[in-house]
Amino acid sequence: MTRTVETGFFWPVRVYYEDTDAGGVVYYANYLKFFERARTERLRALGFEQDAIRSDFGLVFAVRSVQADYLKPARFNDALEVTAAMKDLRRASVTFDQAIHRGGEILCTAQVRIVCLSVDGFRPAAIPDHLLERIKHVV
Repeated sequence: MTRTVETGFFWPVRVYYEDTDAGGVVYYANYLKFFERARTERLRALGFEQDAIRSDFGLVFAVRSVQADYLKPARFNDALEVTAAMKDLRRASVTFDQAIHRGGEILCTAQVRIVCLSVDGFRPAAIPDHLLERIKHVV
């Protein structure tokens, strides 16, 4: 279940035991996995599958940089919502403002810059025009 609203895109995530450390708190690196899922689903909601972008255009998306702030802990069995709002669109990159919420609380925020790379050589490449146009209407 996804929903798009004016403030961005929300993806539900449930915290499983495997996501937590010995204290039952989500391990810090797993927040990055939650952010990744939301970005993937954001592209999917726009009608783009990453495997199709790879096979049809020879392009992949990769994380270039992440700035994360861990504000409050998520715990085993929490129901979370992960946002993926696209900002700062460039020819070969998109920056996402992301957050993880539990109810009305913000637990973690991040700014993630994604770059478009060619499969051959993993060098920067332009985002395909039709994808760029769809993203422009969202940003």
